[in-house]
Amino acid sequence: MSRPTGFVYHEDCVQHQPGSGHPERPERIQVIRAALEASDLWAELDRLTPDEVTRAALEGVHSSAYLDRVVETCSRPPAYLDTGDTPVSVGSLRAADLAAGGALEAVRRVHAGTWKNAFSCLRPPGHHAEARAGMGFCIYNNVAVCARALVEELGYERVAVLDWDVHHGNGTQHIFEDDPRVFFASLHQYPYYPGTGAATERGRGDGLGATLNCPMEAGLGDREWIRTVEEQVLPALEDHRPQFVLLSAGFDAHADDPMAGMRLTEAGYVELTRLVLQTAQSLAGGKLVSLLEGGYDLPALARSAHAHVAELARA
Repeated sequence: MSRPTGFVYHEDCVQHQPGSGHPERPERIQVIRAALEASDLWAELDRLTPDEVTRAALEGVHSSAYLDRVVETCSRPPAYLDTGDTPVSVGSLRAADLAAGGALEAVRRVHAGTWKNAFSCLRPPGHHAEARAGMGFCIYNNVAVCARALVEELGYERVAVLDWDVHHGNGTQHIFEDDPRVFFASLHQYPYYPGTGAATERGRGDGLGATLNCPMEAGLGDREWIRTVEEQVLPALEDHRPQFVLLSAGFDAHADDPMAGMRLTEAGYVELTRLVLQTAQSLAGGKLVSLLEGGYDLPALARSAHAHVAELARA
């Protein structure tokens, strides 16, 4: 019997309430789940309601002082973390603990062979969070927690993180920029928030060359994004030869998304998913976990995420 695709979801993640009118709203994960439930695909997914992350797992990525600051800030909502663009509410701490913990549980299940791959449909997103600061709607860097566990706990020598969110994953890059075990590749609108992600940023120290940034001009669509993955990202992955692939799957480069200026469609996300899956299958035995990052037009997000998960399930 073939192994299923995992789907990780927890209703308590909607309790993170950034405030009325905020784009990173609770409905983001609810519309994805509803789209999957309404399709035949729902019966094929192995669903998991996760536990919270441990403090030890978070300390592999974030400083103790920052973790203490998160707890303290979330205890007096409404408030903002650090840069002032990460609002928190009374339910934010539990939601963030679940978002990191759920992604990590997905990684462990794929590592163990229980699942062939997985999609973590949790919030808040994570790729802007740095070791010592929250930023850009992100509290904990969920994908970094997973990458750290893979190399430190599960014994992987080479891990790849591919980030196709329309905003550069500055937090993930900075956390691993001197670690050659974790290859980080990002496609993102540039110049744009958060201002990082130039092609000249290639890592530092022992990690020099293990960072690949592919800055994209506003207005580009499926063809340009797919060509960039084919011509730049896939060859770099071939060189790194990851044993596990993590995907920061933002869907805010969609043409309907209000937060940026890209022109991707659901068909584009399908092809990008296929390319990443093919690479994971040829290099990493198919081991891939995808984590939700951005995506702020609810209908476009639901369609794009459904198409993405459908490709994972077909693999």
